[in-house]
Amino acid sequence: MKLGLNLSFAIKRWLGGERLAHLVKDDLGIDYAQFTWDLVDPWWPEALRDPIARDYARAFEAAGVTIESSFGGLASYSYNHFLAPTEELRALGKEHLKRAIDMTGEMGVPVAGMPFGSYSADDAVNPARRAEIYKLALEAIVDLSRHAKRRGLSKLMIEPVPLATEFPSSAADALKLMKDLEGSTEIPVRLCVDWGHALFTPLFKDEADMDHWMRICGDYIACYHIQQTDGLLDRHWNFTREGIVTPERLAGFWNRHKLVDQTYLMEIIYPFEETDEFVLEDMKKAVALLKAVG
Repeated sequence: MKLGLNLSFAIKRWLGGERLAHLVKDDLGIDYAQFTWDLVDPWWPEALRDPIARDYARAFEAAGVTIESSFGGLASYSYNHFLAPTEELRALGKEHLKRAIDMTGEMGVPVAGMPFGSYSADDAVNPARRAEIYKLALEAIVDLSRHAKRRGLSKLMIEPVPLATEFPSSAADALKLMKDLEGSTEIPVRLCVDWGHALFTPLFKDEADMDHWMRICGDYIACYHIQQTDGLLDRHWNFTREGIVTPERLAGFWNRHKLVDQTYLMEIIYPFEETDEFVLEDMKKAVALLKAVG
């Protein structure tokens, strides 16, 4: 298995390019990473933001760790973005990704991504409004793909989510989005599928199955977020905890579908109250468990 880290485990703890790159490479033994916007906020003024982002990029490159993509994190996920109820909020969502693309380009990283967004409670149950907003969202992504190409990116990614008020959530939703964008964007738009989202049983029932996702939209999946979960909530637990996503299950899926180019990115989110010492030791143990099977 090709194993990497979303850097979400490090937020508010290990800051600065050299410090975090050393931890990822030397303490955890990982060669691939996904940079989270929780470390550098795309909304920060460019003159201050970009040197900080470039410091991370240079340090990871020097350490021999490839940052394959940058991705929205906890802060970004709080907003409705492209599916918001008003023109102003949708414009801000578009600007959010535009700034993230700019930052990603400054880092020399080829891919940026995030969840698509969330409908308001009222719009979510109004088919006409959903269709109207969705059409505008597609237009925004097409436009941003042009901007991303100008900034040197080769791909954008969208992450499906486990809420019916958001889009895409199901595998069928994800396929629809990919088909609706196909041939319209300047660079490819692909999926980053989170195991904990895809296995959310209360929403997906019998379709809470990763093989189902592969059958429906496997051709469009560029990478995976992996996390431990119980299938009942979006847990983002580490693999040192009991759950339904065992290292053996991950390895079996990888081998069964003959995956090569995708990356399993550990997206582990700890309570902020947890000690730094526990987080680092827990990450070391989980990496060892995953490497033992793949």
